[in-house]
Amino acid sequence: MTMFRIINAGPLSTVQDLGIKGYLKYGMPSAGAMDLFSFRTANILVGNLEGDAAIEFTFQGPEIELEADTVIAVTGGRCNPCLDSFPIPMWQSVFAKKGSIINCGIVGEGFRGYIAFAGGLDVPKVLGSRSTYLKAAVGGFKGRKLAVADELKVNSPHNLDNLAGCLLPKELIPSFDTEQELRVILGPQDDLFFQSSIEVFLNSIYEITPQSDRMGYRLKGPIIKHKNGADIITDGIPLGAIQVPGEGQPIIMLSDKQATGGYAKVATVISTDLNKVAQLKPGDNIRFRSVTLEEAHKALDRQEKVINNIKALFNESRQRKVRQLKFRIANEDYFVTVEEIG
Repeated sequence: MTMFRIINAGPLSTVQDLGIKGYLKYGMPSAGAMDLFSFRTANILVGNLEGDAAIEFTFQGPEIELEADTVIAVTGGRCNPCLDSFPIPMWQSVFAKKGSIINCGIVGEGFRGYIAFAGGLDVPKVLGSRSTYLKAAVGGFKGRKLAVADELKVNSPHNLDNLAGCLLPKELIPSFDTEQELRVILGPQDDLFFQSSIEVFLNSIYEITPQSDRMGYRLKGPIIKHKNGADIITDGIPLGAIQVPGEGQPIIMLSDKQATGGYAKVATVISTDLNKVAQLKPGDNIRFRSVTLEEAHKALDRQEKVINNIKALFNESRQRKVRQLKFRIANEDYFVTVEEIG
């Protein structure tokens, strides 16, 4: 049964999950959600598995008409989601009735948002994933971005009881500043650059250019000079790798990146900081800081502990008897979740 219909898709809304795994050796990139922390959290808040398919939107969220009762969560860059024109909170699971209309609006802080539905989106798997890879027109919903009048299905959750009202504490919500420090591990070809240029790279501000997309963010700033040219024997490109072509301007390789490339890579953004990259837009600024592999592992461990804490909060929330109320103050409508005592 159709679960919802797209009224307005926004400029770039796609179905994504945690990405395609195990096919990079055949030239197929991982694709998947750009901001994995926001994506995983959205799914946890509605009782899904972390990797269930959800909607990723860029700059402006979609407008959606529901055709069945469900529970949703909107996470990622700050926008102003509404349910039937009434504001609803982000980073919280919200009950939505059949016939309701969800509208996420413009992303005011950050760049990308996520909408998870209890049960997860039901689209065919391609190479074991429900992610959309736009450049090859595969996966997701018909291999493309969502469009007006698209009708999508959602897997039926076991039940919706006590799913609504799970709220992420404010201290766990990321900040979405327009200038971010990204931690990097130098290499694998940092020896092909002048040491003075590496110092420039680590002590300068780089601006994200409009020639940026899910494949890679092209940056503009001080030139990073190679010792003997940019070309290397083609090798694999890890997620977050920073390629430097001949003109000396770095490119951060992201979810839709190619499998291999022939430009020297000065450094690699650590995995936890790729969430920050996903929320930056053209015109925003980046600074780089070199860290050790041990520091990168510790950052990943801290992130996973936060994710586990969110899971624990969800499980605790489900044990409570809660109701979602709508009330009006000064001609403004609000949704509030209350717990039944006794």
